[in-house]
Order: sequence, then structure tokens, then C-alpha cells
Amino acid sequence: MLNIAFIGNGKSANRYHLPFVLKLPDKFRVKTMFSRHLKDDWKRIDGIHYTTDINEIYDDPEIDLVVISTPPKFHYQYAKEVLGHGKNVLVEKPFTQTVKEAEELFALAKQKNLFIQCYQNRRYDSDFLTVQKVINSGVLGDLTEIEMHFDYFRPEVPQNTHEFSQADSFVYSHACHTLDQVISLFGKPDNVHYDVRQLLGPGRMNDYFDIDLYYGGLKVSVKSSYFRIKPRPSFVVYGQKGMFVKETKDRQEEHLKMFYMPEHADFGVDRPEHYGTLTYVDEQEQYHEEKVPSETGDYSRVYEDIYAALTERQEKTVKDEETILQLKMLEEAISQIKE
Repeated sequence: MLNIAFIGNGKSANRYHLPFVLKLPDKFRVKTMFSRHLKDDWKRIDGIHYTTDINEIYDDPEIDLVVISTPPKFHYQYAKEVLGHGKNVLVEKPFTQTVKEAEELFALAKQKNLFIQCYQNRRYDSDFLTVQKVINSGVLGDLTEIEMHFDYFRPEVPQNTHEFSQADSFVYSHACHTLDQVISLFGKPDNVHYDVRQLLGPGRMNDYFDIDLYYGGLKVSVKSSYFRIKPRPSFVVYGQKGMFVKETKDRQEEHLKMFYMPEHADFGVDRPEHYGTLTYVDEQEQYHEEKVPSETGDYSRVYEDIYAALTERQEKTVKDEETILQLKMLEEAISQIKE
């Protein structure tokens, strides 16, 4: 069993990490939670030690893995300190603010023979796993275009933000999900086109992006906005023989926001009305249109992968070069912004 400590005790730790680590009691024990200011916003969990003294993590020889779930601007600082104290690290996304910082952390981990990885839980989203299943089935033929949407109707967020911040920009906080999904499927693109905007004007928050990645004859578009009163389909996949449309996103986040936790058998599970529609022509030129039962998303698989990497020396699921490539894209995207 591996002992885990968290740096950060906010929404990220309590909503997107703890419910899934606690699903794996035979593999992990959450020992310590650190926050500079412990608040009662989140219910404390029995058996976990809560502290405002970070040295209780750094100086604890029992801690095997430290999870950094602070605001993004602190990721690099804490990751470097944790590695400096000889401990393995999992860092929330975006991993760092710059490629240079990420390269430094990967080099330091290699020098010290330690594990460090970005927490890319969206690789285990139900909609993304279902899209992979359809693509791998081959029924669509050669792929021509994929549209990926991560939309919200939260106009109050940009409207109440009056200064530009790279760390809090929409492209850094949300394209880090979808770009990683694309990279995990197709690798490095031949070319990338960026359309990154401040819909409320220069000097305001980045609240829109449309990033096109080109792979030979395939175009993958990653789009998101805070001003979509009705969200676009989560995925639309086009091939030379057909198409697949998944209207709704993975439901794990929806359930977590309602405090409906993973111990329920139907947690995050799509109902038939959420299933995607597959339309294609088969080898006999017969037309088909059918619903595709969704794969089950499960963010605890991130921690299962980490356990295998740390105890069985298996390869990291999220490769260093994938994280570097994603950050290069994020840097290039945000460079278009007029501060």
C-alpha cells in the first residue's frame, strides 16, 4: 500500500481526487492533507491528518506520493519542492505555466529517480472512451474530421473578471483537458491553427478558444466557450464511411457536483438517452443508424495506473513528451491574447 499526501484541500482535491483514491483502499492510504488555511468548506474525512504545516509532508518518510491540487500558479513551485524532498509527485493540470518549467521538473525527477506526472483524468471520461471504441471499430473508415466541444453558459465568470491572467485563462484551464485527449489518440500534429479570444475585449479574461490540429487528411477541432447557452455536441466524428455523434459529456462531474459519489453502482453511468448515435454504410453498402452504449468513465483508473508505475515499474500513462507538447500548444495559444 502507498501513502498519499495532498498539497491543497479545495475543490480539486475533494471533488476530483479523493473520491477516486478512496475507491482503492488496497492500494492507497490518504495520510495527510495540507492547506495554508484550513477551512470548513469541505467535510474532513476520518483517518486523514489535516495540517497547515507543509513540513509534516516533506519530513514524513512514510509518504510515497504527493498530489499537488493547488491553483495552477503554484504547481511548479510545490512540485520542485516535493521532488527536492525525495518524493514522487502527481500534479493537477495544467502541469506548469511554461514548457521550461515542465522540462526542469522532468529532468529533476529523472536525476533523482522519482515519478512525476500530470493528472490527466479526462482520458477516462465516458464520452472520450466511447469515441475511442467507435474509432477503433473501423466502421467509420478513414477519419476526416473530429469536433470536440467543452461548452458552458457561465457569462458571469468573464463578466466579473476584469484583468487578464494566463494562469486563470480559459485555454489553460480547459484546453488542457481536450488537447491531452487528442494527443493521447493521435500524437504530434503536422500543423496547428489557433483562434483564442477575449470576447469582452482586450485586457479581459480569455473566454473562448478554437484550436485546429491537422494530422494528414484529418482535422481535429477543439472548441470551448463560456457563452454557449446550449452546448454543442461533446464529440462529432466524421469518417469516409460514416459519422458518430455523442451529444452529452461524461457524467462523473455532474454526479460529483451533487455529492453523489463513486460508491454508487450507477455513478457516472450514462442512461440510454445519453448514448451516442452511429451512422455508417457497411461493406455491402447497407445503411445503418444505431445507438452505441457508452463506456463507463472512471477517474480512479488514473490512480490504478500510478500504482502500477510505482510498484510494478510499468510505463507512465501520460508520457513526459505528451505533457511538453500540450504545454507548447497552450503557450502558443495564449500568446495571441492582448493583455
